Amino acid sequence: MRTLLSAATGPPTILLTTALVVVLCFWLLVAAGFASVGSFDADANLRAWGMGGVPVAVAVSTLTAVAWLLSVGGVLLLAVCAPPCPATGLLRMVLPVAALPVAWRLTCLFVRPLHRLFPDEPGPPERGEARDHVDHAA
Repeated sequence: MRTLLSAATGPPTILLTTALVVVLCFWLLVAAGFASVGSFDADANLRAWGMGGVPVAVAVSTLTAVAWLLSVGGVLLLAVCAPPCPATGLLRMVLPVAALPVAWRLTCLFVRPLHRLFPDEPGPPERGEARDHVDHAA
């Protein structure tokens, strides 16, 4: 447990840990009804980054969680398998930075199937809804 805490709070992984705490707080606000999932959709378009089709909050939350998991997992793997030496220390510093492009690629793969859950435009009305609309208009 001490190794996990050290890996999560050590430099530079502490930056990803802080981002993960912010993401968790945001989702707590969403669960409490103080924010919405689409809060940041007007601020950013993630299509150019390959993460379009889902709310920005979902894509960035997934990216943050995957980057954190890769970073902490890599640092833990180094702590267990590699002997303490200057090269290991340097690798520990580079690992969180290297985790970001890998996490971005994995996030692109993870959010692609979620696009069906977040359609860009509402679908055609159901037959009953269209008939009710016509009946009310008459």
